[in-house]
Amino acid sequence: MTPQLQQAIRLLQLSTLDLQMEIQQALESNPMLEMEEEEETAIEEDTPVEATAESDAAVDETGDYEGEWQEQLKDDLPVDTQWEDLLPSSAPPPAGEMADFDQDNRRAGSQSLQDHLLWQLNLTRMSDTDRVIAMAIIDATDDEGRLTETVEDIHESLCADLTDAEIEIDLEEVVAVLHMLQQFEPAGVCARDLEECLRIQLQQLPPDTSHLEQAKILITRHMNQLASGDFAQIMRRMRIDEDALRNVLSVVQSLDPHPGLGIGEDSTEYIVPDVFVRKREGRWVVELNPDIAPRLRINEQYANLVRRADQSDDNNFLRDNLQEARWFLKSLQSRNETLMKVATKIVEHQRNFLEYGAEAMKPLVLHDIAEAVEMHESTISRVTTRKYMHTPRGIFELKYFFSSHVATTSGGECSSTAIRALIKKLVSAENPRKPLSDSKITQLLEEQGIKVARRTVAKYRDTLLIPPSNERKRLV
Repeated sequence: MTPQLQQAIRLLQLSTLDLQMEIQQALESNPMLEMEEEEETAIEEDTPVEATAESDAAVDETGDYEGEWQEQLKDDLPVDTQWEDLLPSSAPPPAGEMADFDQDNRRAGSQSLQDHLLWQLNLTRMSDTDRVIAMAIIDATDDEGRLTETVEDIHESLCADLTDAEIEIDLEEVVAVLHMLQQFEPAGVCARDLEECLRIQLQQLPPDTSHLEQAKILITRHMNQLASGDFAQIMRRMRIDEDALRNVLSVVQSLDPHPGLGIGEDSTEYIVPDVFVRKREGRWVVELNPDIAPRLRINEQYANLVRRADQSDDNNFLRDNLQEARWFLKSLQSRNETLMKVATKIVEHQRNFLEYGAEAMKPLVLHDIAEAVEMHESTISRVTTRKYMHTPRGIFELKYFFSSHVATTSGGECSSTAIRALIKKLVSAENPRKPLSDSKITQLLEEQGIKVARRTVAKYRDTLLIPPSNERKRLV
């Protein structure tokens, strides 16, 4: 492949953020490229004199800042005078404002759960030996706040590491330090299992919490029945009615089974759509996002310096950069044109999705779009990867509109995306007392003309993060 083709393919597969970085790098390295800046609005020269006088008077009333600044500057300044000593903004803020500033910076920085626990540990008074044990326990705690090693394993590793330090650590001492760490925030951290995690949180609730004692009994004695959704056996063993059990479950459901996830680092990624889809006069229109990349052009002043017959090093440098700039602009144009072609064909094929939602999604594969735009499937794959479309139904990656098909009883085809949407709709409308099993969902889909295997339904349900029927059972 030629260098031009390699560059065009590389730009084609870049995401919006990567493309912006590539353009910025090209602007910094190639003097022939420049951004097209909007013309600045010229200041009107026919401004009335009266208005200027009024504005000057307003400045004089508030204070002659320029005059005060000139008065502060002395003619003879010490040799070691720094500009920071003269600028009015160089004075440090008051103590209260500085404290607020530091506090804001501390909140702004991302912090892991381990850092949060170590910060609390540094504020706790304990012996050096207990501090070593606490650090080992914190190191064995995962991001969800759950202990990944047994107390016995932590004890053995500490004894092996401290053999030369003449320090003896008992297993009971490790357990005592663990119980101390379990009082740290967030509530339920450093627990060995789910039951202990929930029990710790219940112990930290106010004593006057309604149904607190019954919630402790439920977590301590009937965890297996709660996990399987056997509410009848729970009511029989606890000797309570359905209303009381519902109140107890509301207390348990207010607890956090993964307390550490609320402390972890924020990994939010913002998506910038590459194309917009809008409905105008009854037709769906595709438009390229004008903000994804700045408009570039050739610097005419530098381009005019290139002389055809001159073979000097300076002229060769300018000529090479001019050629690279032209290739870069052509590759950008090719990328935009290809993206528009592919996005337009996708919208034409998935018009029903835009009108009625995911249940109306049609089957679509890369080969269909490749044939429509007369390009190779690999090119379509590059265009649809990490490129996003803004629609009235949300922002979707272009790959979202591609899905395999399942044959229907009428001889047609149904998209796998549409089947997942139907499964989600059936589950959302089910009776929480008697949730739909995978076999029942398969039967309901077959009644709608969609024939899929039970294991396929289970696979689609897992991709939708929908738990099995026994875990979805609830009391209304």
